[in-house]
Amino acid sequence: MSQKRKNILVIDDDKKLNDLLKNYLSSFGMEATAAYDPKEGLKLLKSLKPDLVILDVMLPGQDGFEVCKEIRKIGKTPVIMLTARGEVTDRVVGLEIGADDYLSKPFEPRELVARIQSVLRRFSPKSEKAGSLSSGDLIVDMERRTVSLKKKDLDLTTTEFEILAFFMANPGAVLNRDKIMEYLKGIECEAFNRSIDVAVSRLRKKLGDPAEKPKFFKTVWGTGYLF
Repeated sequence: MSQKRKNILVIDDDKKLNDLLKNYLSSFGMEATAAYDPKEGLKLLKSLKPDLVILDVMLPGQDGFEVCKEIRKIGKTPVIMLTARGEVTDRVVGLEIGADDYLSKPFEPRELVARIQSVLRRFSPKSEKAGSLSSGDLIVDMERRTVSLKKKDLDLTTTEFEILAFFMANPGAVLNRDKIMEYLKGIECEAFNRSIDVAVSRLRKKLGDPAEKPKFFKTVWGTGYLF
């Protein structure tokens, strides 16, 4: 039985790159659709409902960070951001606003494919993870991939969801960044150590869990975090 082709939306004004990605991704069972400006990209996002978005930071009229924010308002479609700028701060900002991975141009197409596959694996429900995890009023439904606190749904990115689930599956254990990266096996960039801290900080904010008086996450200085 053939596997369903994944629909990838590429939002980038580089026509040459878009044509290359269309052809290259096709050989890996992915159907790529290109949009050359933010307005067209957001319109296609709503109509195509792609499995993943590849989003360039440098776009005409509106930068990729703003577009990523718009995508997050619409839903939880995974986003991989591309940039010709390699600054760590750019990568961290992208991850802070909800991107699931980040890749600097120029890049090897095969590396992009590996990142797409990794993000999609993390985003797709895993049968071995079926069930739920709970801690008081905090409930993580692994099958539906939803999180609720005091019966109120929380809007988490894919990365935030996976990190929270990992910690809840290992209560009382101190998890360092290496262990978290090994679990995620996806976001492999120079900024990732920093992005773990960013993701935990975002989780604390969404959980109403200040670092000064933690209810869920405890920082173990110089080591990592404990749930």
